Amino acid sequence: MKRHTARCVIFCIAAFFAASSFADGRPNVIVIITDDQNGYGFYDGYPGTQVPAMDKLKESAVTFEHAYTAAPVCGPSRAAFFSGLYPHMTGAYKNGADPWNKTLAEIESLPELFQRSGYTTFGAGKLFHARLAEGREDALWDNDVFHGGFGPFPREEDLIHAPDENPASGAGKFWGVTEWAGPDEDFPDTVNANASIEFLQREHDKPFFLVYGLWRPHNPYTAPKRFFDLYDPDQITAPPGYKEGDLYDVPPGGRRLSDIWGHRWLNSGKAHPENWKRILHGYLAATSFADWNVGRVIDALDESRHADNTILVFWSDNGFHLGEKNHYEKATLWEWSARIPAAVRIPGNPNNGKVARQPIVSIDFFTTLMDYCSLNQPEHEPQGISLRPLLENVETKWKRPAITTYGEKLFSARSERYRYIRYPDGEEELYDHDKDPNEFINLANKPDYKYVIDQFKKWIPENFAPDLGGRNG
Repeated sequence: MKRHTARCVIFCIAAFFAASSFADGRPNVIVIITDDQNGYGFYDGYPGTQVPAMDKLKESAVTFEHAYTAAPVCGPSRAAFFSGLYPHMTGAYKNGADPWNKTLAEIESLPELFQRSGYTTFGAGKLFHARLAEGREDALWDNDVFHGGFGPFPREEDLIHAPDENPASGAGKFWGVTEWAGPDEDFPDTVNANASIEFLQREHDKPFFLVYGLWRPHNPYTAPKRFFDLYDPDQITAPPGYKEGDLYDVPPGGRRLSDIWGHRWLNSGKAHPENWKRILHGYLAATSFADWNVGRVIDALDESRHADNTILVFWSDNGFHLGEKNHYEKATLWEWSARIPAAVRIPGNPNNGKVARQPIVSIDFFTTLMDYCSLNQPEHEPQGISLRPLLENVETKWKRPAITTYGEKLFSARSERYRYIRYPDGEEELYDHDKDPNEFINLANKPDYKYVIDQFKKWIPENFAPDLGGRNG
């Protein structure tokens, strides 16, 4: 029976491609990337998060419940996505590492591959995190890309200081929350959504590859006021994943990794509720604002003549902590840094609306699009696994865990049930997500779990590429 069902699914998808409006039958592709979006609203995490566009998307796509980034910070995550290579192969572990002008200089990126395979390429917004040198980025897009930036930035009076911090030191322009009263077009996300919508309204004589990268919900937490109004500040409470003193059983390696970035937020956590509540309010507003722009682009696709022959991929570059594991930021190997929202919509796929529980990694999208779009083989060998079997049967058996790295020999792997973390000095963490979804209890030193840890150890890379450097915070 299962074999018959699988054949039917394959037939339906094949029929879609055969009906494509282009002579070679290949589909268009839209990739939408949000920035620093955790699972609030998309999965669980924080009750009441309002993301209606993403809710609607999940009804018409295959949602990946256990999707993880290859690297828990923006630049390396995007380098992995656009190259199809793990950070431990390239050395791109940290922001500021400049991988595209070093180890990835000769690697054919995904838009370059689409271009060489006969596609029109269109980019808008935050794409590679940093501009590529020597005109390379300009060459791989067929349009003049408007990136924009993280602004508009908060007003001076909206910058956030801990009460025990010297105000004269300054909180920095990223560390504030502002309810914006100006036009929506003050935000590059809106401008770039408008550009993507205009592109979708055109006629195209060959298939296209469109990437729309948002800057939100990344800080600063400046968003139109109406998105703040969705949330009552008096009803904002600590996330369910917050537990005071949560790091008591975390080894020193984990605490050090947390401190690298966590100091930029409020190390004292709930000691300053007026601050963390304001930050959480800003993050929720920015998430809903991002959802609005995502929805506008998807609606434009659905209203266009391209809807029936366009694959849609939605994902975020990394997750984000807002108090979980007593941490305020990303750049850890824990669940809230590594887990990302992700969904793939293929027109005519009978599995649309279903949820796949198998762990996947962001580099898998590179291989998946190669598969569905019959792209030319790049000179390098992408390391991801095509998600086609899962998209065509969400019950497909899947043995590989999702691997996330952040620095040489800093390794994490996630199966459906467990998260395993190993630090360079051999320190370990293990969490049973069936019993402990918030990773409160480290089981690494429990003899009963030795077999579980031994299975994860088989996936630790034999070699880690030398760290290209970058920012530790």
